[in-house]
Parts: sequence; C-alpha cells; structure tokens
Amino acid sequence: MEPKQQLKNLPAMNDLLHLDKAAVWEQALGSTTLKRIINHVLAATRQKIIRGQLQQVPDLAYFTAQIDQQIADNRVRALQPVINATGVILHTNLGRAKLAPEAQQALLAVNQHATNLEYDIPQEQRGDRYRAISQVISDLTGAEDALVVNNNAAAVMLVLSTLFQNKEVIISRGQMVEIGGSFRIPEIITATGGILKEVGTTNKTHVKDYQQAINENTGGILLVHTSNYKLIGFTETPAAKNLAQLAKQHQLPLVNDLGSGLLVDLSAYGLAEPTVMQELKASDLVMFSGDKLLGGPQAGIIAGKRKLIQQLKHNQLLRALRVDKATLAALTATLKLYQQGNPLEKIPVLRALTASQADLSQKAQQLKAQIEAKTAFTATVQSGTTAVGGGSLPDVALPTMLVGLQAPLSTAALTRALNYAPFPLIPRVNHDQVLLDMRTVATAEFDSVIDNLQQIKF
Repeated sequence: MEPKQQLKNLPAMNDLLHLDKAAVWEQALGSTTLKRIINHVLAATRQKIIRGQLQQVPDLAYFTAQIDQQIADNRVRALQPVINATGVILHTNLGRAKLAPEAQQALLAVNQHATNLEYDIPQEQRGDRYRAISQVISDLTGAEDALVVNNNAAAVMLVLSTLFQNKEVIISRGQMVEIGGSFRIPEIITATGGILKEVGTTNKTHVKDYQQAINENTGGILLVHTSNYKLIGFTETPAAKNLAQLAKQHQLPLVNDLGSGLLVDLSAYGLAEPTVMQELKASDLVMFSGDKLLGGPQAGIIAGKRKLIQQLKHNQLLRALRVDKATLAALTATLKLYQQGNPLEKIPVLRALTASQADLSQKAQQLKAQIEAKTAFTATVQSGTTAVGGGSLPDVALPTMLVGLQAPLSTAALTRALNYAPFPLIPRVNHDQVLLDMRTVATAEFDSVIDNLQQIKF
C-alpha cells in the first residue's frame, strides 16, 4: 500500500478514544493527558509510515500497545522514589544523598504548618532566615559565620561575583576543572566578572607561582578541590595552609571550593578526603555541597570569615540563589545529627560508606534467601567493588557484596522489567549479569525488591 493511502487509513483520535481500554486510561490520566498521548502515538506512526518502516496500516491492537507503552514511559519518567541498586552511593542521576529519618520528619513538619522562616519570635519582628542555620554550621565547623544557597555551584558563583568583580582571580591550571552539566571553573570566573589568572602547570604548581602572579589588580586566590578526578605520579599542588600566609601577607582572600563537604574524618576507613574543619583553619571562605558526603539535602554552604559572609549577604544575586524552608529544615536536622554524636550510624551516606564487608555479606545472604523463598528467581552472592559517586573520592573502589538475579530472561529484558516495576529499581549490570549492590539497597527496601520480582513473569 502506498504511504499516502496508509496515512489516509490511519484511525482518527475519536476512534482511539473508543478503544476497549480507553475508559480505564481516561480515569487514570484525565482526558487532556490521554489525548496528548494518543496524538503522540499517531504522530510517531505517521513518521514510521513516511520512513517506510510500516508497510501496512497497524491494527487497533498495535495502537493499544503503543498507548500502553507511552503511559508506562510517562509513569516512570515522573519524579518518584526508586531503589538504587547500582552501588554508587552518591548517584547524581538518582538524587545523591538519602536523607536521615530526622531530616525527613523535619521536612514534613515545616510543610504541614506555617513556620518562623523569617520571623524572630523573641523580638516579635521580622528575622533573618539564615540566622539559625548559620549558628549550627559555625558551632560544628568553627567558622565565624555561614550562608546557605541552593547548591555548591551557586555558592561558587556568589563568592566570585561578590569578591572578585573586575579583579584577577589566581587559580592553578591543575584546578581548572569541569563538573557536571558543563560547569567549568574558568568560564564561571569570567561570567561572574572576574579576570582569570592561571598559574603553574596541570601537574605541578608551587607557592612561588601564586606569589609571582600577585599584582595591584589581584582580587584573591581560589583553590578548587579536584574531588571528581585524581592526578597521580609527578604532581604537586600547595595546600590551603601553604597559601594562607601568602594571602594574609598581601591582604587577599583565600577562598576554597571544597565541593564534597566532609564533616568527619574517614581516614580510618581508607577514605582520604579533607574535612571542612581542616580547610577552614587556613581558608577565609570554604564552599561545599550539602548533598554529597555531608549527607543532607541539595544545598551550597559557604563558611568562614564573618566580614566576607556579610558582603555576600548584600549581593543582590543572593535573592535568586536563596534556599526555602524545606532545605533549611532538612539541612538543620542533618547537621544536628553531627552535633548529637555518632553520625556514621545516623546518616545514611556515612553508614553506606563505612559499612563492613561482613555486614554487607549478611545483607546479601538475607536478600538471596528471601528472593528464592518468595519469587521465581534464583540468586547468587558475590563480592565486588563500587564507587562513591557524586564527584567524590574518585580513586576509591569500595569493596561490596552483590546479589545476582537469575531467570530465563535476557539481561536487557530483566533490566527493563525492573526499571518499569511498581517501585522502579535501577540495578547494576556487569558482564551480562543483573546485580543488586548491597551498599545502596537498604534492608528496609527488601520488601519492595521482592514485590517487584513477584510482578515479573517468565
């Protein structure tokens, strides 16, 4: 049949609205959404005919299947909880840090009621939304003052645009990094009004390089922690403590984009990463993320000298970058867990990072037993390694335990079935095996894993 005739014979919108499943679709989606999906299916079918991919006009069963698939695609694309079985603890695509129960409860509380976000109850007048969170951050880190914006990229932008307008920003060539979303440090410096002043080489930069670059138009020194990659071999770069005296001598601010935001020393677990407290001893300002190693919500935290924080607060850009009550509530609750002690047990990210291989092995055996007792799948337990993720600790391969799923399905078919399950599950796929990594699957999620597997027919 000629393409023109095929196009003429396509069913109309009204025909598809009278399919057997149409009433169920409309009840679930509403008329407007259903019509949009049908239009999409019809348009895609027309394109297939024009490209010669369909030789005959599809029957109504084809359209029913296509509409069902579009509805399923829309369901899994909507923002929702998923089970992270990849083993990547700070998976950017999967939302990074899981919040502690206390942070979840704080979120619920401030969203159910009016709050004192900008109301000072003792003074009975308008207050400062940053006052309480700044005090908690200062108590924890020893900083004179602090400020919170919506992510660490925003924190870097705010600092650069406030302190270095039309001034030279000295930065090592080895620290001119790009992070996710093509956020490049050199371009951000120039976009915020600063003048890029590169020093040193990719692999080696010395204090004397910074010293020789200082002139009457120097605004300050920027350090960027290369938390998303590692240079090894013939390398050298000055630490903040090595540059502090130079910056102080020339009355220049030393600002430090730390990124990952670690608040506890994890060196005992083989995780070598500078802490915020260590960097604050030498830096005037330190910027770091709330949803990476800190284990809280997405936020950019700026801690350091009070006079510099006050300058940031007077930048009009802050209004566009400020955080809401939900972020402040979740971040405050997370930071208080550090104050109360034992954050390695209370904060999910730190618990996942420091879990022992013995504990992971026990979890894996428990899940394997449940899978084989309650589903048609068989399972294996094997050891492996995984990454921290989120641009943190790039050279660390954490030991882990994996549960392998076995069934008469292809790897692609099983992965897709898990992705489209009632509680979407994102597995790890390695050497044609579908694996569940115990570093990121919580014991509380086992029931959902089992429910998903019970839905898969083969």
